[in-house]
Amino acid sequence: MDMDLSALQTRVIGCLIEKEVTTPDQYPLTLNSLTTACNQKSNRDPVLALSDTQVHDVLDELKKKHLIREEEGFGSRVPKYKHRFCNTEFSELQLSEQELGILCTLFLRGPQTPGELRSRTNRLCHFTDVHETETVLQRLSERSTPLVMRLPREPGKRESRYAHLFSGEVDVSLDVTSLEAGEHNPVKSDYVDALEQRVSELERIVSDLQARLTSLE
Repeated sequence: MDMDLSALQTRVIGCLIEKEVTTPDQYPLTLNSLTTACNQKSNRDPVLALSDTQVHDVLDELKKKHLIREEEGFGSRVPKYKHRFCNTEFSELQLSEQELGILCTLFLRGPQTPGELRSRTNRLCHFTDVHETETVLQRLSERSTPLVMRLPREPGKRESRYAHLFSGEVDVSLDVTSLEAGEHNPVKSDYVDALEQRVSELERIVSDLQARLTSLE
C-alpha cells in the first residue's frame, strides 16, 4: 500500500473515486474531464487551476505506482483513466462504501470533522448519524496500517478534525499555527456548505432529466 502520495496525486485519485460513484455513465474519465474535476469549485479545498499537462504528469506518476489504469475504447478515440487505488483485484486495499466515502472526501477537501464528513459524503455513501461516522473513522485509524488520524481539537469546537495518512504523517504544529492565525472562518464554511447542497441538488435534477431524455430517445 502506497502511503507516500503527493497532494496532487490524492486530488486526482479522489476525483476518479468521486466520479466513479456519482457519474458512473461518464467513468472512466478523459484527461479533459479529469482536469475539470480536479479544478472543480465545489467540494474542493483548496480550489486549484491545473492544466491538462499538469494532470497528465500526475497520471504518469500514478501509473508508475500502479494506482491508475489507462484504457482506450468505450466509444471514444481518446484514452480514459480509472483508479486502481482500492477495491480491485490489483489492490490490497479493500474498503467499505463508508470508508471509501470518507477517504475520498479527505483527499478532496483536507481535514474534516465527523459532522462535516457525514454531510459532505452524502453523494458517496450514507451515515445514519455522526456517531456512525465516528465509528468508521475509528476503524480506519485502528487498522494495522492506520489510514486516518485525529488532529488536536480546534479552539471553541466540539469536534476534532480527521486527516488521511496517505501523504505521510500530518504536521500537527502547522495545523495549530494556521488556526492561531485565524485562517478558519466558520461563517464562510457554513456559506460554502449551503452552496454545495444546492449544487448537489441541481446535479441530481440534471442527472434525472438526462435519464428521462435517454429513455425517451
